[in-house]
Formats: sequence, C-alpha cells, structure tokens
Amino acid sequence: MTEPGGLLNVIDVEATCWEGQPPPGAVGEIIEIGLTVVDLGTGERVEKHRLLVAPARSAVSPFCTELTGLTQEEVAAGVPFAEACRILAARHRAGERPWASWGDYDRHQFTRQCRAAGTTYPFGRRHTNAKAVFTDAYGLRKRPGMAQALRVAGLPLEGRHHRGEDDAWNIAALILGLVERGAWPDLPAPRRQPPPPGSPRRVV
Repeated sequence: MTEPGGLLNVIDVEATCWEGQPPPGAVGEIIEIGLTVVDLGTGERVEKHRLLVAPARSAVSPFCTELTGLTQEEVAAGVPFAEACRILAARHRAGERPWASWGDYDRHQFTRQCRAAGTTYPFGRRHTNAKAVFTDAYGLRKRPGMAQALRVAGLPLEGRHHRGEDDAWNIAALILGLVERGAWPDLPAPRRQPPPPGSPRRVV
C-alpha cells in the first residue's frame, strides 16, 4: 500500500569510483543522492531534489569527475552521510514512503554504508527494483541500463546521465510509463469522482 496520494520516492545515487582499483584504504562512498517524488495517482513527477554528500574515506577521482561531472571540491562542501540519511527521513519521509531505484545497487550501497558508519538506515522495506519491472513489462531477455530503457520506451534522456538528480528524474519517467501500462506493482486505488449534480443515484 502507498501513503495517501500515492507518493513514491525515486532514488539514484552516485558514488566515488575509479578506473581501476581504488587507492589503498579507499572505499566507494555516496557523493550525490538524487530524489524525484512521483505521484502515482496523478501520473506526475512533482518534486526534484539533490543532496551532495561529503565522502569520509575516499576522494573524487578524475575518472569519477569525467563520469558524473562532480568534483572533490564540490562534494567536500556537502553534508556528512549520517546527516544526509537524517534529511531523507525527516524531509522526504523515506522511512514511510515506498521507494524505487534502477536496480538494487542504490539499496545495497545504502545498506553497506549505513552499516559501516553506524548510521540508521533511512528507508522502509517497500522497495521496488524498477529495472526488473521494466524488463518483465517489455519482455526483454536482459535487464537494460537506464539510458537503453529510455530508448526502448521512446523517452528522451533529460539532463546528464550519471548525475543523480537527473537520473532519478529519468527513472521516474520510466516508472510513470510502467504505470500507464498497468505494470507497476504498487498502484494506489483509483480516486472516485463524485457524480455530477442531478445525476440519478442507484439505490440498493
């Protein structure tokens, strides 16, 4: 069941990464959280948010900057990871709303990083792997990346790929396409419209 209004959080994260192996002692850490709020009842993307997160055990590599556009200077001004989790819970009702991501990477990365940092996991249990739903809905043999899925669905790629806020926005568009096809698994009950004035009422 979704909350009243059928709101869904769509999450996409970017993390520190390297072309080869990470430097000694470094680990992949979330540096950007993109969040789009989808109203499943109205079929609209209603909010777009971005959180920059300062890494504690790694730095942004030139390869990561080329991929995401993010620099070490930019993310160093972000909030600590624990604070980002608190913001998700307090401002975006992450523990109450169902949420979705493209694949399970984002969910696993949050789980790993929360465990390592001793931080409370901000999300509830109602997660949907949008990539898996899309693959089944379109009868594909392999699970596509987000950009490929947009091409399959005939949708434009808005913004920059591998920028969390833009990827979340595009994933939300794919989810709304699945809603239109009746393929999304967590749809709110249809809203009943009142009868027009003067219309006959059925008496049982």
